[in-house]
Amino acid sequence: MDQQERTRRADLARDKARGLEAKGVTGVAVTWVDTSGITRVKAVPLARLAHAAAWGIGASPVFDAFLLDDSIVQGEFAGGPVGDLRLHPDLTRLAPLVPLPGWAWAPADRFDQDGEPHPLDARHLLRREVLRLATDGYQVRTAFEVEWAASVGGGDDFTPACAGPAYGMTRLTERAGYLRDIVGALTTAGVQVVQIHPEYAAGQYEISVAEDTPVGAADTAVLVRETIRAVSQNHGLRATFSPKVLADGVGNGGHIHLSLWRGGVNLMSGGNGPYGLTPAGQAFAAGILSHLPALLAVGAPSVASYLRLVPSHWAGAFACWGLENREAALRFVPGATGERATAANFEVKCFDAAANPYLALAALLATGRSGLTTRAVLPAPVDVDPVTLTDQPRLPTSLDAVLPLFTEDPVLTEAFGEAVIDTVATVRRGEIALFENATPEEIAARTRWRH
Repeated sequence: MDQQERTRRADLARDKARGLEAKGVTGVAVTWVDTSGITRVKAVPLARLAHAAAWGIGASPVFDAFLLDDSIVQGEFAGGPVGDLRLHPDLTRLAPLVPLPGWAWAPADRFDQDGEPHPLDARHLLRREVLRLATDGYQVRTAFEVEWAASVGGGDDFTPACAGPAYGMTRLTERAGYLRDIVGALTTAGVQVVQIHPEYAAGQYEISVAEDTPVGAADTAVLVRETIRAVSQNHGLRATFSPKVLADGVGNGGHIHLSLWRGGVNLMSGGNGPYGLTPAGQAFAAGILSHLPALLAVGAPSVASYLRLVPSHWAGAFACWGLENREAALRFVPGATGERATAANFEVKCFDAAANPYLALAALLATGRSGLTTRAVLPAPVDVDPVTLTDQPRLPTSLDAVLPLFTEDPVLTEAFGEAVIDTVATVRRGEIALFENATPEEIAARTRWRH
């Protein structure tokens, strides 16, 4: 980052700060997501925003080695007390945190002190994968579905905040003001909400937002979750995005929708392949599907994830794809007749909200790109519940089983580099050790309020 770029960032920050000051903002929360999927923060007074934009905010690189309980592991490339990074807020995403009066938010890019991107910065990794696809003329549109469960009170036990039936209007009625405030806060922050509704599990809701570029969608996923968390607190509730809130309940997913585009054309529609897929759209999806077991190390990254990833829970526990098949790991969503040219996409159902959204998307784009390179072809779609078939492979059933697949995957090791692969594996091994011999009830309880 040269001096001219630093000056440009400072000037932009001063301009943005004037607008925020008029809205009563006095502080800016600058966030990044760690390897365990937890959003970490450094904050600056509004008067300091220009300096932060130009020169960054100091932060230790040790956070790359944090486990979900805030203990620290030591890897070859992360951990320990030595070193420093600079957090540079991305002012193009600067937005008010409506439920936290006086505060605004911006995602961080992490650089070293020489102004070079930190090799473990997941936002940078995602941007790099976007550019690699763009070199061949491809763009990806994507969006996260956010599921969460709301609990009454501030204790560590979970008491559902609503009592109505799954998907029932009763649940909306019970918490109408709460849901209204979530939608209002996100709209004010510039997020386009597509829908919000009660979900299946006790106290569970889901919100969907408009598609965006990969980096934009990951940023929005962070903003949505932190907005929901803050609105929940203002309503005397506590929100959890954990993959498994109760050991015997249905967990929270973090489904990701993706469509591949080229020259303004959605390549998931209008072709001669299955359900209208083009050869490129099929190859992109096939690349993802073939690498899904390894991808779980970043998409279903916690021990608790595998309490959720079980058959007959619409969690996508089988390594297959199908048309509107909610038990398949990869669900093809063609959209309604008349809008398929814009709406057709694939939904990755086996991922959850313990994932770092930037890292998860970077991995999906890298494996999708590998499918394009090899002209991969999807296997036959599964049009029934895969649990009824004898030839449908399950995805791995534990984090321990996923790790060697991840560390030995040639596409991911090339895309991420040695430092990321080693650090992700080190953190995952740390969590496996953390929950060694723990019961499902203990895993759910100790994970519940971490995401």
